[in-house]
Amino acid sequence: MLKNIRTVFVLLFICGIAYPLLMTMLAQVIMPVKAEGSLIKNESGEIIGSEMIGQSFKDPGYFHGRISSINYDAAVSGAPNYSPSNKEMIERTLNDIEEFLNENPTVDKADVPSDLMTNSASGLDPNVSPQGAIVQVPRIANERGLSEKSLYNLVDEYTESRSFGLFGEPRINVLKLNIALDELE
Repeated sequence: MLKNIRTVFVLLFICGIAYPLLMTMLAQVIMPVKAEGSLIKNESGEIIGSEMIGQSFKDPGYFHGRISSINYDAAVSGAPNYSPSNKEMIERTLNDIEEFLNENPTVDKADVPSDLMTNSASGLDPNVSPQGAIVQVPRIANERGLSEKSLYNLVDEYTESRSFGLFGEPRINVLKLNIALDELE
């Protein structure tokens, strides 16, 4: 019996204390920015957000990200598991498309990128497709008085390619793009 109790405490120490501390220290040494949450700070060192967590941008002068059913609340990550035939999901999607078309009158209904109308699995995706940013350019140019060409160049500059040239799709981090957008003015 005493041997079993010692074994439990040894394993508790190894698995519950030593291993997590070792992994945390290794992460801090190998990839300190990611270990700290990939935080984006302004010139004065104030935290603006994280590269890994999407934010809500409602102002028409900014690029908008994906829809989040959890309002970008990282404490409750997740998305509803509605089927494509779910009545509530269909209504929400149709309403979101109408709202998007009202904000972006130069876009045809058939050209609305699906990533702007759908949740990610976590509800926190910080990225949109390049097309998702491109269709918003006329609205932002009009709101900010900037040339569309300068905004298209900005979208090109902030488009990230597939990871390792193989995984995922080209994408744009909306927070980084909007920070760069503010710096244009």
